[in-house]
Amino acid sequence: PHDCPVCDEGGECHLQDMTVMTGHVQRRYGFNKRTFENQDLGPFVNHEMNRCIQCYRCVRFYQDYAGGTDFAAMGTRNLVYFGRHQDGRLESEFSGNLVEVCPTGVFTDKTQRDHYVRKWDLQTAPSICVHCGLGCNTIPGERYGMLRRIRNRYNGAVNGYFLCDRGRFGYEFVNADTRIRQVVSGSGLDARRQGDDPAAAVAGMIRRALASGGRVAGIGSPRASLEANYALRRLVGADSFYLGVMPRQQRLLDTAINIFREGPSRSCSLRELEKADAMLILGEDVTNTAPMLDYSLRQWLRRRPTPEQIGLSIPEWNDAAVGEIVHETPSPLYIATVNETKLDRLAAKTYRAAPRDLARLGYAVAHLLDDAAPDVSDLSTELFAEARQMAEALARSKRPIIVSGLSTGSEQVLRAAANVAWSLQVRCGAAEICIAVPECNSLGLGLLGGRPLSDAYALADDPGIEVLIVLENDLYRRAPQSTIDHFLRGCRHVVVLDHTESPTTAAAEVVLPAATFAESSGTLVNNEGRAQRYYSVMVPEGDVRQSWEWLTDIRGRLAGASPAETPVESPAETLDSLSQELAREVEVFAPLPEAAPPASFRIAGMKIARQPHRYSGRAAMTANEKVFELAPPEDRDSPLAYTMEGFHGWPPAPLVPRIWSPGWNSPQALNKGVGPGNRPDVEDAGIRLLEPAGVDQPPHFLEIPSPFSPIGEGTYIVPVHHIFGSEEMSMHSPRFPEVAPSAYVGLNRELAERLEAVDDDLISVRTDDLEKALPARIMDSLPPGVVVIPVGLRGLEGINPPFAAKITKVPHGHRQKEAESGQSGGSDEGADATGRAGHSV
Repeated sequence: PHDCPVCDEGGECHLQDMTVMTGHVQRRYGFNKRTFENQDLGPFVNHEMNRCIQCYRCVRFYQDYAGGTDFAAMGTRNLVYFGRHQDGRLESEFSGNLVEVCPTGVFTDKTQRDHYVRKWDLQTAPSICVHCGLGCNTIPGERYGMLRRIRNRYNGAVNGYFLCDRGRFGYEFVNADTRIRQVVSGSGLDARRQGDDPAAAVAGMIRRALASGGRVAGIGSPRASLEANYALRRLVGADSFYLGVMPRQQRLLDTAINIFREGPSRSCSLRELEKADAMLILGEDVTNTAPMLDYSLRQWLRRRPTPEQIGLSIPEWNDAAVGEIVHETPSPLYIATVNETKLDRLAAKTYRAAPRDLARLGYAVAHLLDDAAPDVSDLSTELFAEARQMAEALARSKRPIIVSGLSTGSEQVLRAAANVAWSLQVRCGAAEICIAVPECNSLGLGLLGGRPLSDAYALADDPGIEVLIVLENDLYRRAPQSTIDHFLRGCRHVVVLDHTESPTTAAAEVVLPAATFAESSGTLVNNEGRAQRYYSVMVPEGDVRQSWEWLTDIRGRLAGASPAETPVESPAETLDSLSQELAREVEVFAPLPEAAPPASFRIAGMKIARQPHRYSGRAAMTANEKVFELAPPEDRDSPLAYTMEGFHGWPPAPLVPRIWSPGWNSPQALNKGVGPGNRPDVEDAGIRLLEPAGVDQPPHFLEIPSPFSPIGEGTYIVPVHHIFGSEEMSMHSPRFPEVAPSAYVGLNRELAERLEAVDDDLISVRTDDLEKALPARIMDSLPPGVVVIPVGLRGLEGINPPFAAKITKVPHGHRQKEAESGQSGGSDEGADATGRAGHSV
């Protein structure tokens, strides 16, 4: 149909491009057209089947690449229909990529329809996804001060051509009603009423605290940039800077960093993962914690190199021939997790157990591969058979990769994964390890270093904290409500820098509105140890400023009274100068200035234009203020300009604001500009900060945990994650709550029968500081003695397993009373070796 003027794809449609190129301007079809009924495919993807040209790209991607099973080509006679067997949300975590692979307007971004704008009117910039620790490269688009959409930005070492649905659609928290856009002050300090500058008022609080001998402390954040965290540490001093994570999370991060630094195995990128010939996933449900890692695994399984392919000299581009051989060879994927995962059906072998037993399996595999690794002497016959099968498969490989992560909360699982990788390194010399981390800058925060959050809590009693500064961190997600309430009561002044309302901002005396990723620039470090720069796509409005700008301004106004007692910089400090100072101060960040070109970078004397050539209506956008075009905003922290005037060619990879080729406007034209073989001079963005140590004998971990055994009525609570619901910021996007699961407690069949519980019965979970009643969900795949609670779901904030708890069924007569009295809180400590509540070992 000729509906280009009303089609959401108009302006970047592949068919439209080709029609214009070939001069096909007259409609000559004179017969009745076939019409189809469109489907409701969920909150993310819109369906308009009447625009379909039957290219089969959608089915090929959804089934062959993303592994989806609920979408297909269906036909009868000469009618072909691309959709589901019935209306319903697309189940694949990568369904949003249909919007980019479709060459017409059959599949479009339903979130963008809520605030639609033509593609040539979008202002764009290079950015990094903030919804997990993989660091996928993105291109956000802005118009009229509103973030309109997210598109993929090619980075061959990270996400390639695609994004997961959380990264693509989770951006709407930037536009949400929960955004903080004005300074909020309590009765103790009303900066607006006093006529003071907020930064000067906070600096005055700090100055008075220091003069009276009071303590000033700062809490960092794994979702804030490196520069913001460093600016806070520099303001309060290294001894008073606390990482915004609990001790167990900090120990896990330290363990991961030590594995990368001290062992011989290299941290693996997503691109390198696709070159493996055998793989073991130990303890991590990557589909929900690092979705694009799941996607890379599927590509590896679909096109993995095999001896047969190599022997027959079949090139990688010959997909049909490669796929034929791959499908005839056994799967080299082995998975050992607490619960079933979406990748299980693709694995050669799966094993499910409590985290302690998963670690024991890993230690056993490592010993079978290398005698220098510690032996697990009391291994059961069943577990030994599992270990031997996995070890034999890995021993035959030439390029094995071990995948693990922090989601189980077990250091032993991480150490066991490292032992396997290091044993394989001794055996084949090419083993790598991939560790998933929870938040966008978790690894960067760990590398920066600081004291654990619990150390700050200990200061609340005596003598207390005079001024506490919290950086982009909701503390109520880190620990039980009672713990945080007690801590904040022990602080005389609480200053919070954040962009979104939370219980922490509600408890603050002063809230300074911080910029989101879309309004700020900075550096994030992904799970590989790759530092990548992101840039603002729009200018902050109202009182909103970048977090590092607030902090450097406060420090400059102290006029020499900085708690760190270091020379005070000029208030006009730039992002580059802050990054360079961080590179000088912390050795691991020495390569940081090389992550992206400096703000002084120019091509042919020009900055790089954020706006495309066809960008229109700049004067009309501000007609309510002035009738002439305003001067574009200045950006002193990047080599990008808020204008269409500037360089429009091919800048360096970290500065690519959009993908465009002359005559092509569609995302399908991506292959004309980027990707293997097309732009050999364009390197992948970012720079690696971590490289393995050159050691002859790996420093194997020697402490082997005892077998898992539930004690008495105690049950071990293990965390599980959901791609929609567990991540904090995406849940502020209005469409995400409808696809996120409700709070629940997962029971295995044996425990459910013992409790005489069925689905939706209320189950009481009790520890020394937690009493919570949750609906039951029976999960046959759970091992005996293990109960799971999702992390981060609404109603479960502050409950951070693993921990030991008493599980009982709530009598039907007490269901309502129990539900009303249950407190949202939990222990962020682990369980000791006996299963009692306490610190993890």
